[in-house]
Amino acid sequence: MRPFRIFTVIVTLTLATTTFTPGAATAATGPAVRPVTACADLVRGFTLPGAPTHVASAAVVAATGTDPEYCGVQGYVEPAVRFELRLPTKTYAGRYLQYGCGGFCGLVNPPAFADCGLPHGGDVAVAATDDGHVGHTPAVVDDGSWGANDQAARNDFEFRAPHVVSRASKAIIQAFYGAPPKKSYFTGCSDGGREALLLAQRYPADFDGIDAGAPANYWGPLLGVYQTWLARVNTAADGSPILTAAKLPALHAAVLAACDRLDGLTDGQLDDPRACHFDPAKLTCTGADTPSCLTPAQAAAARKLYSPPTDAHGTLLYPGGQQPGSELSWAGWIIGTPETGGFPFARNLADNYLRYLGYPIGAPASTVDTFAFTKAEFDRLTPVGVRYDALNLDLSAFRDRGGKLVLWHGWADEAIPPTGTLDYYQRLTHGRSQDWARLFMVPSLYHCGGGTTLTEFDPLRELVAWVERGTAPTRVTATGRDAAGNVTRTRPVFAYPQRAVYDGTGSVDDAASFRPAPPTSPVRDVVDWAGNGLYAIPGPVAR
Repeated sequence: MRPFRIFTVIVTLTLATTTFTPGAATAATGPAVRPVTACADLVRGFTLPGAPTHVASAAVVAATGTDPEYCGVQGYVEPAVRFELRLPTKTYAGRYLQYGCGGFCGLVNPPAFADCGLPHGGDVAVAATDDGHVGHTPAVVDDGSWGANDQAARNDFEFRAPHVVSRASKAIIQAFYGAPPKKSYFTGCSDGGREALLLAQRYPADFDGIDAGAPANYWGPLLGVYQTWLARVNTAADGSPILTAAKLPALHAAVLAACDRLDGLTDGQLDDPRACHFDPAKLTCTGADTPSCLTPAQAAAARKLYSPPTDAHGTLLYPGGQQPGSELSWAGWIIGTPETGGFPFARNLADNYLRYLGYPIGAPASTVDTFAFTKAEFDRLTPVGVRYDALNLDLSAFRDRGGKLVLWHGWADEAIPPTGTLDYYQRLTHGRSQDWARLFMVPSLYHCGGGTTLTEFDPLRELVAWVERGTAPTRVTATGRDAAGNVTRTRPVFAYPQRAVYDGTGSVDDAASFRPAPPTSPVRDVVDWAGNGLYAIPGPVAR
């Protein structure tokens, strides 16, 4: 998959990877639950304290080859949190699944019925929301202008919308089936991953199982500082990119040539890129400037991209940078392409955040071109940033009520450095194995999906089995597909910090050829950075 899937993938990743197979209800949740009222009768108001809900339309939609027959519900929670809820009319067996958003959200992406790894997938009622605002065209999900002067819309996006939609959906489910869902799940990647962690931290009773992919939980520093860094370090004085997309294949090939073998197997991917210390200067042109080499300025830009943003004193302003092996994904996100209108997606996100969303309404704002990489400017983003952030380390209420959390991140993520997720996970678990939380690190996977060798990762089945059967996930199989959709590789991803080791027999493209092994060195993932104090700041909550 080409790197420019950007927020098409971020918004639709989990929706695109789920399927429905007709069948009977399972023993895990009992026989299928039939509706107790007509679909059309759901068109009414639902009085929920703090979340008045209005259903604008409800109609039965016929089954297709991929979806069961369902009651399609559209509505909103006051003031303006739009949502869509799909209720199976014949195969529902008690599960509710809510999807997270991507980018700055701003649209309702129709929720797909999910395959929970049981005999059929139609037993799940599914919902999605726009997070309380409508993004402006043309990009929608990277537009932040809606929040320039609207605090209510900001509140919904920052911390309220996923929670109130869960309450509204459950009330509608109870009205339709005569009972609330028996088990509730949330899945999301990127901003959806942030929402996933935020729900576990601030609304621990909303969901039984939470799937948080590539979480943007360091929101203020991520959008205000890190995306700005990506844009600035690769922009020349005339506004052109220093490192161009044409140079990325050579840079990626050089990284693999230097580091692929370090994990014990030459297979076109880096299992842990932190072991790779490739210096882009080794690719410096000795003669003419060609696509196979880097100019000194390009080598310097690449070196900065691999590094975290810092202030003049060397203080880290974000817990990570680009990982070796991610180079091909930089086109589109860090380097403008025709698909992005010539502008890097990182620049669009950062500029919209700094102009419209990152500071209190009425306070002086900033831009990508004027932002100063200083501790003072970092701190100026904090008052609003902590409203979005999902960094609280106290998940005891979620854990104590039996909640299960699966985190995952691609090692080649171009948008959100995976080292931030590792930092958060070690702070959360103190480096010890947990019976309620698991982390999976996926080699070669880009942001939420796509990649060079592995392109898909979806732990929803394992999460459901953990919640409903008590089977803690020790491995999830990642899949690689070519442009035609053919499977080219499967590889087990073991619960971190375990790693996959080739057993010496069979194909390296077959998951059956690998076994788990402990890490080669002690886990030391905590990063000392300017945001050390953010983990102790609780964010606001809604009723």
